[in-house]
Amino acid sequence: MKYILVVLFCFFVGGFTAQYTNLDIKVETSYKSLYGTLTLPSVKMDTNLHVVLIIAGSGPTDRDGNNPVMVNNSLKMLGDELARFNIASLRYDKRGAGESRGAIQSESDMVFYDNVADANYFLQYLIDRGFSKIIIAGHSEGSLVGMILAKEHPEVVKYISLAGAGRPIGTVLKEQYGSTMEVIRDSAYVVIDNLEKGILMDTLSPWLYSVFRPSVQPYIISWMQYNPSEVIRELTIPVLVIQGLTDLQVSVEDAKKLSSDNANVELKIIKDMNHIFKKVGADKKENRATYKNPDLPLHPDLMLEMVNFIRK
Repeated sequence: MKYILVVLFCFFVGGFTAQYTNLDIKVETSYKSLYGTLTLPSVKMDTNLHVVLIIAGSGPTDRDGNNPVMVNNSLKMLGDELARFNIASLRYDKRGAGESRGAIQSESDMVFYDNVADANYFLQYLIDRGFSKIIIAGHSEGSLVGMILAKEHPEVVKYISLAGAGRPIGTVLKEQYGSTMEVIRDSAYVVIDNLEKGILMDTLSPWLYSVFRPSVQPYIISWMQYNPSEVIRELTIPVLVIQGLTDLQVSVEDAKKLSSDNANVELKIIKDMNHIFKKVGADKKENRATYKNPDLPLHPDLMLEMVNFIRK
């Protein structure tokens, strides 16, 4: 497997005297190149440091946590904040996002496990470089990706779920459509039931096409095969489940499902934290506005919980 170190940048963290380094890296896969950033708490490479592999959520999300319709820098801030606490991190552009936009294959050829395979290239980069204290942190859809990857690799010493669903995606989709108009809800339920059986749907209502278009159905079917609460129970390493109370996408019940029936799992609920780790109250309009605010800092309790867990 080939790895290329592209560019090195050094930054002084505001309010701190510590210096940290961003290494832009490229990994060569079996199909296209993928790109990411390794953030180190100092100029010198130190493989004795804890290092967190950060896995982004759904859609064409880049290494900073952004996509074409929202810029909030949530994952960039996460990497920067970890460095302030002397913890390294590696985050990357998913297929079709950022510098990895040329790596996108035909949508109809994608399956859920492709996300795990992509994350594995960057995990293997850390292993090959000699890092021995590797933690995976998966956000939203990346939570399931991360726990599958952690289960497959004994080199991973800890796992962190950030706003991860605790139920199969079919159940989550039904809950989301449950609050829509009856005609939309009933049509969506029919589509979801068929996809759960592995049946492709050629005819769709116009209001369902963007979510369930035929080209994305194979991906959804493959995603439906996983139950996150069952996958996480198979992890024997220490696990931290973090969930915000003002999350509009994932509920506290999901976090409770992830943390049940496994003595290795620690659950932390953070008040006034939303899906992208920003501090905001119950007002939904204000909540959604944070998704397009790249200057709003992370909720301070998030880093407290993560750092305490990593250093235990």
